[in-house]
Amino acid sequence: MTKRRRVPAMAPDERRAALIAATLPLLREHGTAVSTRQIAEAAGVAEGTIFGVFPDKLSLLRATVMNAFDPRPVTDRLAAIDRGLGLRERLLEAVTMLRSGMMANANLISVPRELMAEDAEFHQRMISFRGMLAAALADLVRPDGDRLRRSPEAAAHLLLMLIATRVHHGFGMGGDFDDMDDEEIVSILLDGLLVRPLPAPATESAP
Repeated sequence: MTKRRRVPAMAPDERRAALIAATLPLLREHGTAVSTRQIAEAAGVAEGTIFGVFPDKLSLLRATVMNAFDPRPVTDRLAAIDRGLGLRERLLEAVTMLRSGMMANANLISVPRELMAEDAEFHQRMISFRGMLAAALADLVRPDGDRLRRSPEAAAHLLLMLIATRVHHGFGMGGDFDDMDDEEIVSILLDGLLVRPLPAPATESAP
């Protein structure tokens, strides 16, 4: 029998953070079927320790998901992108950053839906997270807003949709998007799908 790894005594906030950190890889692997016993073994604590910090398993899973999808580290990095760069260059930096984060959480995409069903507050928090991310992207676009046919906010939502389409393999539409790199994502947003201009429509000759 494997002896459980003991961890030193921690302050409540540290213990909470340690349990969330131990839960995240297990949640990515097992989904909501992960057991508190598995979490306790990964964290090196007794199973009862979990319930001294969280009232139940679902509360721990919700806290873990909110930690994984917390947009604040990403929005801080988006705010730090040099606004002196061109729009295309700024968006390329943003897409590279966002795609990496989405890929890390790809296996969690269905978990929030299961947890939302029983907690309206959690549902609203997850919606607000996406709103914070979209707002940060809109701010990144805003210096060039007068060059776009849609608002910076609309551009931000379109960009998030394109990145999600790439990360989640077209949401079941096949592998057509698997080879779409960051530069193409930005190009599709800014240039559309045409690789060359369409010919001008022929004009009818006067009778």
